[in-house]
Amino acid sequence: MKYDVILLDADGTLFDYDLAEANALEKTYQYFNLNYDNQELNQYRIINSQIWRDFEEGRIDSKSLRTERFKRLFKDSKEAVDIEGFSKRYLTHLGEGDYLIDGAEAVCKYLYKKYQIIILTNGITDVQYSRINRSPLHKYIHKIITSEETGFKKPDIGIFDYTFHAIAHKDKGRTLIIGDSLSSDIQGGVNYQIDTCWYNPLGDENKTGLKPTYEIKDLKELMELL
Repeated sequence: MKYDVILLDADGTLFDYDLAEANALEKTYQYFNLNYDNQELNQYRIINSQIWRDFEEGRIDSKSLRTERFKRLFKDSKEAVDIEGFSKRYLTHLGEGDYLIDGAEAVCKYLYKKYQIIILTNGITDVQYSRINRSPLHKYIHKIITSEETGFKKPDIGIFDYTFHAIAHKDKGRTLIIGDSLSSDIQGGVNYQIDTCWYNPLGDENKTGLKPTYEIKDLKELMELL
């Protein structure tokens, strides 16, 4: 393949974010002695999805994101909740959720031998470093770059400019971004004019008009593709 650098998304691409999120939320509810069930998780996911869309589109910053989602979650609660404390405890538990998507370790090990592997994530810095460093993947990652440290987020071209400068790489034609999000990973790659690979394990319909360079349903397909 013609690539030198592979940009990999973390959540939903290498890590099972849904599982980490569910476990972190349940543990945090238990820590604060709050009643928890699937309804709480479903409500949180609706709120959190909207918060991250707002973040991608520049309507909220990463610092405010940490607590705003829980302000919305507990706004009608009859129980007094320490929002700041809840957020910090949740992020601690989330950082412990190093659950890998099937094939992630094997693929990273394979790619590491042939390419420079960069994690490029919009996730919160301390959470992402914790999860990656706890997982077997840390041995196969050359560099981790988060939106918080760059001041930009996918799909902004600023995060790609920062990344290329940080790794002293200039050739867009020899760069591929792989991720599960059309709105951040694939749109970001299109914006920056680099090749893209959409990881689409559920076979979702692409209604965006974006045309990824490649599309895969299983991470292990990358071993044949690359």
